[in-house]
Amino acid sequence: MYQNNPPLPPEETMPTMYDLPSELVGESGLPDEFHCIQADLLSETCQPINYSSEEILLASDLNLYYDPRHPGWYKRPDWYMVLGIINSNQQEHLRLSYVVWQEGIAPFLAVELLSPGTEQEDLGRTLREVNKPPTKWEVYERILRIPYYVVYDRYENKFRGFKLHGTRYESINLSENRLWLEEIEMGLGLWQGSYQNIEGLWLRWYNADGWLPTLAEKAEAERQKAESERQRADGAENKAAILAQKLRELGIEPDSL
Repeated sequence: MYQNNPPLPPEETMPTMYDLPSELVGESGLPDEFHCIQADLLSETCQPINYSSEEILLASDLNLYYDPRHPGWYKRPDWYMVLGIINSNQQEHLRLSYVVWQEGIAPFLAVELLSPGTEQEDLGRTLREVNKPPTKWEVYERILRIPYYVVYDRYENKFRGFKLHGTRYESINLSENRLWLEEIEMGLGLWQGSYQNIEGLWLRWYNADGWLPTLAEKAEAERQKAESERQRADGAENKAAILAQKLRELGIEPDSL
């Protein structure tokens, strides 16, 4: 049979983020404390110079719905970045999930933080079960075709990066545990330091000038700058007072000059 009327557009027939669940009761694999802190550090230090904040989505454990043929299927990357989108500045319009067929843009980068229970799937070492959703690796590589995929194993301090070449991910040879992404003029690397009062080896963004600052580091830099400017102003004021005193000793009133 032929359809007399044209089919309805996807936005009228497909479920939206308001229809798709943000989480399932009893779901396994929810983030631990490290995952939350590491995701915060990635988001705080991610500062591409060629995109405004309104054009970037930085998401952590936000459901990623990827297949309009199976609208209930989703993955939950530990952290991912989407470029070139439009964000709302209204709280009521904040995303409940990321629905690719409505947004129209797949992520540019996905990050997985390995744990013993997820390692095999995250590294593409498991086979898809019959009548089951595809693995994370398959979704990122073959369905969404995410250009970059990063995996960090904090238990072994192992950082790995993959770049999409053709239809497959190829491992990137990392020098000094750093991965440079030319498209956004930033890179990811392993940084030893304290973040949120936790000492450790962290995955962090850097650019050509060095490690990109956290919110706390920015605030401290602003405080030091303000203190330095205050000291310069006080020094200039003291010099002016000494000069005025010497002029008076010579019988010259400074205000008359």
